[in-house]
Amino acid sequence: MKTLRSIMLGLALLLVCGATKASNIRGDKLTRNHALYTYADAITQGKLNNLNDVLDKTAEFSMLRGKTIITFSRKQMLDYLKSNKNVEEICTTSTSIIASDANVELVKFDMKFKGFVRHNYITIANTGNGWKITNVYSTFS
Repeated sequence: MKTLRSIMLGLALLLVCGATKASNIRGDKLTRNHALYTYADAITQGKLNNLNDVLDKTAEFSMLRGKTIITFSRKQMLDYLKSNKNVEEICTTSTSIIASDANVELVKFDMKFKGFVRHNYITIANTGNGWKITNVYSTFS
């Protein structure tokens, strides 16, 4: 009887923990700010927690290098960031909202390094499954 009670308690605990973990990132966490801060942590500090959740399946990353535009897919960007996991960039950052409405927000996220600045223009959209990053366009000055 004691064993059965212990097993039932263990199963109940497992169900509660599993349900809590499953609902952790979905609805209330996929906000505009959560998407932006998650991306900022990934690109500046190599912290990839929840990054997969805030990038839309169709997200595209473009970079203007001189007169050439280089474009990366979501998978290519995730692979690159995984290869640089926990690598912290030595830069200062700032953000400003360029445009915002009920469904889309365009944010300028600057990374100031010694000698140059990387300007990231991030589009965050309300996808129906929360706010997700759909496009990032980077330039350098």
